[in-house]
Amino acid sequence: MIGRQFLRENPETVRAALEQKGVEDVDLDRVLAVDEEWRELKQRGDDLRHERNQISSKIGDLKAEGDDEAAEEAIERSQELKAELEEIEERADELEAELEAALLEIPQIPDDDVPIGEDESENVERRREGFDDRRTLPAEVVPHYDLGEDLEILDFARGAKVTGGGFYFTKGDGARLEHALIQFMMDVHREQGYVDVFPPIPVNSRSMVGTGQFPKFTEDAYRIGGANEEPWDDDDLWLCPTAEVPVTNMFRDEILLDDDLPLKLQAYTPNFRREAGEHGTETRGIVRVHQFNKVEMVNFVRPDESEARFEGLVDEAEEVLRRLELPYRILEMCTGDLGFTQRKKYDLEVWAPADDMDDGPEEGGRWLEVSSVSNFGAFQARRAGLRYRPERHESADYLHTLNGSGLAIPRVMVAILEYYQNDDGTVTVPEALRPYMGGTEVIEGHDPVGESAVGAGKRD
Repeated sequence: MIGRQFLRENPETVRAALEQKGVEDVDLDRVLAVDEEWRELKQRGDDLRHERNQISSKIGDLKAEGDDEAAEEAIERSQELKAELEEIEERADELEAELEAALLEIPQIPDDDVPIGEDESENVERRREGFDDRRTLPAEVVPHYDLGEDLEILDFARGAKVTGGGFYFTKGDGARLEHALIQFMMDVHREQGYVDVFPPIPVNSRSMVGTGQFPKFTEDAYRIGGANEEPWDDDDLWLCPTAEVPVTNMFRDEILLDDDLPLKLQAYTPNFRREAGEHGTETRGIVRVHQFNKVEMVNFVRPDESEARFEGLVDEAEEVLRRLELPYRILEMCTGDLGFTQRKKYDLEVWAPADDMDDGPEEGGRWLEVSSVSNFGAFQARRAGLRYRPERHESADYLHTLNGSGLAIPRVMVAILEYYQNDDGTVTVPEALRPYMGGTEVIEGHDPVGESAVGAGKRD
């Protein structure tokens, strides 16, 4: 969240951020009024405590001097001050709770150099890599969802049967490809200095607040053991929407030392999202699903290093795509598409050639986001109490957090199945992945299983 002092001193900057990020449900004037009343009450409370302490120190002296009448008046005044102070503190606590809740609804302030824009159409393409010298493709590239079923490596019907829409099976070489990508990505990031963590998958509400998923985005989360319509609280558990949540909250309400930073952690997790705001989009295939695997990179850094670390994090995510030799581009998000918690964000988008989408390149196909690299500044740190101490004798300060996907597995699989597709319907395994698939060079597919497959024929 933003700091109270920043809000008091820069209300118009905050107002501009609300407008730029399209946040319309925050009454900033009310928040400022609550903060002003709270400060006035705190000052009045301090004055009353000071007066009461002075009176209390005189009561004994008055009794010792035999001035019982004055002592009795002093006692009565002390009791009046106590009653007034209790009333003020009760009201101040109410305002404090309202203010804290309101601050959780105010988005991050974008960096000054972030492009101004209303929505994703005004994002800025920074560069493309590997697109001009892409490999020769079949005359007609089969979409991954049809190819995956033809090869018997993706099974959507059985996924829907055992769980519901938006869930699927990978099978045979499809499952091997998914495992290979996870291990490959984690090996790449270990080379880059990342330390592995394997976090718990359920996370509590406090953790979701700490990274900014709550309170605004509860509708996208899967709650364990309760309907999503019920209010969230600290006793609830939710399925992890991204490893960003448990890994960032590892050090919640702790103080790190200067020598600990920068701290680079990576985690593989399955992730669960309802995608409640995305009805009607990507209903086929594995581009937008409710459960997906992802490797996440989380960085804790000193404030003066976060800008340089952001650029380094982009490069670290890119390295996966470079080694897979997949064409991709980098987009910088404009203010209207920046997200609630980010001060700056780049998306890495891989090229999938099968479906010709409106937002794809002129040559056809479409761009799929496989990583969002974000700089949060101190925004998450304030929410989660993440601090560091520059020197042991100095006061602790909020550190900065950054993260980036390294990468989202299903969409990388989409790109591989479509970009490395061959004329005979097989798929070439990217060279970097072959050691992780036992030397397999080509995915040729598998025979179908079950009575429904009778008559379908066997593969040669």
